[in-house]
Amino acid sequence: MALEMNDIMMLRGMEKEGFSPYEQVKINNMQNRNHTSGIGVAGLVLGTVGTAVGVGAWLFGGMYSNAKSNQAREAAIAAEKVANVQIQASQRQIDQLTNLLAVERTERLQGQTTISQTITDSISGQQSSSLTAMQQSELSAVANASNTLLTQSLLGNVSENPQKVMLYSAPQPCNCPGCGCNG
Repeated sequence: MALEMNDIMMLRGMEKEGFSPYEQVKINNMQNRNHTSGIGVAGLVLGTVGTAVGVGAWLFGGMYSNAKSNQAREAAIAAEKVANVQIQASQRQIDQLTNLLAVERTERLQGQTTISQTITDSISGQQSSSLTAMQQSELSAVANASNTLLTQSLLGNVSENPQKVMLYSAPQPCNCPGCGCNG
């Protein structure tokens, strides 16, 4: 049974009336046991602080790790979004290159067909071609103009002078003998 400080002080107050030697030894022994040394107090404080830190770590460690876990999850989601954007951009570039290659291939095949047809025409002596609508209209206009000019020139309607000219010769002296003209 341990005595508290109030009990010990009360017993000290009774000392004036006189204690027996046994009571004095008992009181001194109890006082010595009740006195805590500086090392004991420091140990008690450190133990209490260590316990508080342990309890705090146990209580708040879960919250801290949960917060770090959320940060890591958010970073992973952001990285995934960036990766998806880059994949989509790469896919668009691949699609553009594929389309350009298809267009180039089509143009190359059409060019090869034209070259092959030209070689075949040259070898066989035949010539076939396809004209655009504009080329056909130009050729038609040139053919019409040529036909009109040919027709007009054959009819004598084409001259350097735009007005019709009658041929006229000046009166010449007559060379016949004995006629009554001016000669």
